[in-house]
Amino acid sequence: MFKPLDPLLHSQLRLAIMSLLMNVEQAEFTYIKEKTEATAGNLSVQVNKLKDAGYITVEKSFKDNYPLTTCKVTEKGIDAFENYLNALRSYIKPS
Repeated sequence: MFKPLDPLLHSQLRLAIMSLLMNVEQAEFTYIKEKTEATAGNLSVQVNKLKDAGYITVEKSFKDNYPLTTCKVTEKGIDAFENYLNALRSYIKPS
C-alpha cells in the first residue's frame, strides 16, 4: 500500500538540492545556495550527506583564484530520486 519514503530525501533541503540537480548537468554550490535560500553552513552539511550516500558527486576546484564547488547527481541518486517520487505517489493516490 504505502511505500517507505527515503529518509535522506525526505528532508526539505536535501529534496530541493536533488530536484535542482535532476534538471541540470551540474550546478555550482553558489547556484544551489541562491535557489534554495539556505545558509552556506546548512547547505554544506546537507550536500555532504547526499555525497556520503552516493547520491551526488562534489568536485572542488578553482576559478579565477576563487574556490569553486560543483555538484552533480549520480546514477544512484537518479534512481533514489525516482523511487522517492514513486513512493510519494503511493501516498497521493493510495490503491
